[in-house]
Amino acid sequence: MTPYRLLLLATGFLCTSMIAHSQAKLAATQVGSRIDVTVDGKFFTSYRFAADEKYPFFFPVNGPSGASVTSMRNGEYPHHSSLFFGCDKVNGGNYWQEGLDRGRIVSKGPVIETASGKEIIIRDACDWTRPDAPQPLRDSRRIVITAPSPQLRQIDFTITLEALENVTISKTNHSLFSARMDPDLTPVFGGTMINAEGALGEKGTFGKPSPWLACFGARDAKTTEGLAILQHPANPGYPSPWFTRNYGFLSPTPMFWPSNDKETLIAKGAKLQLGYRVIVFSGTTETAGIAAAFQQYSASPLVAIP
Repeated sequence: MTPYRLLLLATGFLCTSMIAHSQAKLAATQVGSRIDVTVDGKFFTSYRFAADEKYPFFFPVNGPSGASVTSMRNGEYPHHSSLFFGCDKVNGGNYWQEGLDRGRIVSKGPVIETASGKEIIIRDACDWTRPDAPQPLRDSRRIVITAPSPQLRQIDFTITLEALENVTISKTNHSLFSARMDPDLTPVFGGTMINAEGALGEKGTFGKPSPWLACFGARDAKTTEGLAILQHPANPGYPSPWFTRNYGFLSPTPMFWPSNDKETLIAKGAKLQLGYRVIVFSGTTETAGIAAAFQQYSASPLVAIP
């Protein structure tokens, strides 16, 4: 058989494989105070929004192996809820750490806009409240979940924060979009934390601006998987420095490095729009093509949420 014929066969096989996976069916179902998402019938994640929670969050966030790449709270860090969005020191309130009386981000009730097909779209709106204090913020969020390949799962999280009064966020390492990894995938247990520039671990990535950061590790001799967070270039202050810990915490955290080294101010009526792409992957950042995925993400516009 000629090399040309082999190439045609190989190309045809790849195209057939891509077409087959493009028909992967995603589905979303609301069960009480959570929305469960499956990929080809296999559970992927739940968006959780119970009234007694600090804020909405995703847990578990399953890799292609079926095991979660994130972890859910522990005795030392009970405020780390898998994959979440929050903020401390907002007009004196705390919308991050445990204690509902210190501040809460309360879902008004998400809507499944697209419940099945090649993508799942969820919309939600949340009030930032605490007892006996004016409400500083409300947010609108759009969540798009896809499965670009058998080795990848993807969550696009876009959020618009609207200031209902003049907002002061004091310097804090507890701010905005964050992930707490499953311990087995972290540097503490032999995993790899790496940013877009190739810097490694907490020492190499802490406080360093970078478009994306990932953490991955081996579950066993045959299975390596992880999670990457990509910042959209349209985000204010892009690329934000990262707050990282070798035990598996990663967050692009602009409120820990404000320009005046003291606080972040948001005027009443202002809207702050932010976008993040979460990629859950098999293999390493190289084999999963995270750098190329960022280039694709950065070339797409950040869709405004009213």
